Amino acid sequence: MKTFFSIFILTILIAPACFAQQKTKTDTVFFEDFNSETLDRTKWNVEVTGHTVNNEQQAYIDSSAVLYIAHGKDAEGAKNGALVIKAIYHPGYTSKELKKYDFLSGRINTRKKMEFTYGTASARMKIASGAGMWPAFWALGNGKWPDCGEIDMMETVGDSSWVSNAMHGPNYFGNTPLAYRYFFPANTNVDQWHIYSVDWTPDQLIFKTDDKVTYTVTRAMVEKYGRWAFDNAKFIILNFALGGGYPGGVNKIKSPYYGISQATVDKIKAGQAKVLVDWVLVTKN
Repeated sequence: MKTFFSIFILTILIAPACFAQQKTKTDTVFFEDFNSETLDRTKWNVEVTGHTVNNEQQAYIDSSAVLYIAHGKDAEGAKNGALVIKAIYHPGYTSKELKKYDFLSGRINTRKKMEFTYGTASARMKIASGAGMWPAFWALGNGKWPDCGEIDMMETVGDSSWVSNAMHGPNYFGNTPLAYRYFFPANTNVDQWHIYSVDWTPDQLIFKTDDKVTYTVTRAMVEKYGRWAFDNAKFIILNFALGGGYPGGVNKIKSPYYGISQATVDKIKAGQAKVLVDWVLVTKN
């Protein structure tokens, strides 16, 4: 009887712990470590500029000049390698739509290769700063924008002291009311490695930087403005834009390019305008 009682008590004590472990178990939906020699095109699509939006000043091209995998010291602290998205100065580049650009850059996505509904999407990134540099880590639904829903896990427009989170959907897009700037702690900036993420559930999105909650948006907050556009599958996008509406709206720069300072142009010419991505991870409970 004593032995039975001891086993019974032990079972009661262990069961909640086991249940908690099961409850917090996560499954990996997608993981990209960027440890190959070239971009894995079974996971990523490379976008080429068609219709340029937001008055951005760059053309996106499919080239190792702007999209490549770095290893060793060139990976700048990413042990297994890192994706590099590099902006370059190329005056007079003409797109297939016969529009001219002075800058080239890269944009990739997982559309139709990895799409997810709910879960946690994270990326470890190191980003060069400079007025008008506009890289982003974000998720987008299929269909007409903004009805498809957009989740911006990380954007920066070149000010090294902060990054922003935002959500776009029907009646809350562009200069959306659902946006927040997170300012880094003292002696920390966007030029260093950080993990940017969002926890997405049916009723809220929780944005984080280095596992610190920066912004929480609930369904009720969204529905004050329009339809909740976050019950559909999204795909991941990584891109490095230059200038345009968001940077220009913040820094008010008109020359030498809309939203881009001369100091940033010089940085691009010097080969110092780079975004490094150590890894991208999507998990589900």
